[in-house]
Formats: sequence, C-alpha cells, structure tokens
Amino acid sequence: MFERFEVLQNADMRQYTTLKLGGTADWLAFPRSAAEIAELFAEAGAAGLPVSVIGHGSNLLVLDGGIRGLVIRIDKNMKNIRREGNRLTAAAGAMLGAVAGFAAENGLTGLEFASGIPGTVGGAVTMNAGAYGGEMKDVVVRVDGILPDGTEMSLSGEEMRFGYRRSAVKDLNLIVTEVTMELAEGDPAAIRAKMSELNRQRAEKQPLDVPSAGSTFKRPEGFYAAALIDQCGLKGYSVGGAQVSMKHAGFLVNSGDSSRDYLELVRTVQRIVRERAGVELEPEIRIIGEEV
Repeated sequence: MFERFEVLQNADMRQYTTLKLGGTADWLAFPRSAAEIAELFAEAGAAGLPVSVIGHGSNLLVLDGGIRGLVIRIDKNMKNIRREGNRLTAAAGAMLGAVAGFAAENGLTGLEFASGIPGTVGGAVTMNAGAYGGEMKDVVVRVDGILPDGTEMSLSGEEMRFGYRRSAVKDLNLIVTEVTMELAEGDPAAIRAKMSELNRQRAEKQPLDVPSAGSTFKRPEGFYAAALIDQCGLKGYSVGGAQVSMKHAGFLVNSGDSSRDYLELVRTVQRIVRERAGVELEPEIRIIGEEV
C-alpha cells in the first residue's frame, strides 16, 4: 500500500512534533504536491483508512496510543517560495520563519512578526497565527487547497473568515496547499533589524530551549492565559515530565515521554483556573490520536 509515495510505517510521532511526545502512526506520508495529497486520500479511502493531516507538528499533541490510519505530513517536500511583485506565494509546508526570511531578503515588509513562529504556512493560516501585533489575516490574500475528495478550492483573504486563532479552513475541511501574501516594499536592513529585535524579545520571554507546543491556551476574552495561570500559583506545577514553564506560564513544556502526563497537566490547569479565576481556558494546541 502507498508504494508510489514517500511513506513510513509505524512512524514514531515523537520525531515529528515539537513536544517530542506521542505513539506511532500506522502510516506517515510526505506528499510532494496537491495531486499527491489527493491520491493519498483516494488510496486511503479505498482501503477504509482514516486520514489525518498535519504540518510541522509545532502546535500538536499526539496521544500515547498513536494514530490509526494514514497521517499526511505537509512539510519538507512542499516548501517552495516564489515572488511576483509585492506578493509571495509559499507552498503550505514552507516554514513561516523561512518565508519571513525570504521576504526580508527581497526587501518586503509585513511578515516580521512571523519570523519566530515555529510552524508551517499552512498551519499558520489554518489558525491565523500571530505575534507581536501581527496576524496572518493582515497579509494573506489567497489560499489554495483541496478537499478530501480531490476538489480544488481557492479562497480570498475575506473568504478565509479569519478570527482569533481560527479561519474557514476547518469549517470547510480544506487541506491548504499554497498561500499568497501581499506585502510592501521596505528596507532590507530595517526589516532584518526588526526581526532580530522581535526574536530577541521572544527568546527572553519564552522557554525556547525545551520541548513545547508554543502557547498552550488561547487568550480568553478580557484576560491573558499566562497571567491567569501565574496568578493561580501554577508556575512550575508539574505532572510527571510535563510542567508549567517557570519562564512563561502560558507554555506547558515537556521533559518526559508521556502524553498522558501532558494532557493531565492541561486539564489540571484548566480546572484550577476555572475554580479560582472563573475563566475557562480553551486549548490552542491540537490533540489527536488515541489514549492508551
């Protein structure tokens, strides 16, 4: 099965997420094009296998029981970036930092905020990733993708219905394959300087030296998740190898090998913040797979 594609069997998902957690995926595919994605869906469908689609795995918790069926990972084989005037078009697997760097090299400003976000362009538009006052909705003018049945679809920036950490991608069950961004001309040195300053601030405030999935919770309306968690006295709180970062309470970091511990920590933080602050924290991370 899947002989025509780059595929691994019984793939250890710890190698494919920034949390370094998770069981094995029955099949893990690395498509080279939108056409291959459609073919993978068709072949999996014919075999009665469920299909999951992921990017770089920087916002993902895979449970210890692993993932049944086929996982399609859109990353290393779909990362081309091209320029047409002030527009950049990036394949969905291109890392956001690489696209921001390409923009800087070409004297295009508007993506500085994204230079330190450790995800793919496809993942970034799916969740309208943002930082330091910028969001993907500010620059995206077109998103191309396919539906699981192979139907091609293109959406304008308006049709993406961007909101806080959301877009129309999930509602439509769209698999993003390419993203076009409208930027503006700028001074390459000034762009680089801004990117360096934002990355300095990020390294100063965030635990970038340990496995994490970035900010674990969405920002509740009227509050900041990290501040709520800190106010509840949870900095440093741990379950097994999972811990609320001492550096930034919005980051739940991992030094162990148990997704169960991490998931229990997520739920414990939610419960305590609900009980003590009366605020419901919604996970920003995506959780997939089976518990043991």
